[in-house]
Amino acid sequence: MKRLALPLLALLAACGTPQEQCINRVTRDLRTVDRLIAQSEGNLKRGYAIEEYTVRYPTFRPCLRPGRPTAENPSPAPVTGTCRDWDVETHTRPKAIDLANEARLLEQLKAKRKQLMRAAEPGIAQCRAVYPE
Repeated sequence: MKRLALPLLALLAACGTPQEQCINRVTRDLRTVDRLIAQSEGNLKRGYAIEEYTVRYPTFRPCLRPGRPTAENPSPAPVTGTCRDWDVETHTRPKAIDLANEARLLEQLKAKRKQLMRAAEPGIAQCRAVYPE
């Protein structure tokens, strides 16, 4: 599912108007900080963080294997068999955090957001001027 999410997101971003695309480019860092603020607020509300980790496990899938050559048939047709492959699953688990440190981090992120918003305002205005709707 995650393999499809990134191309789909890129496709949706490409579908925006030129003004929206321009504003998205100007506010990329701002959106990242917003995402981190939401994560930090959730951690403080819960009292713990949620950590993602991946697990790889073997699976067996049908596949074609080369046939064994013999003296009578030096290039035999492929035969159906099973081949080992690996699948990946993403899981989550709770993770202990320092709540005081998380609160300080949240305050720093909010200050950084204000700074990024002030820095992005001229770029947003320029995008609106260059690409009026």
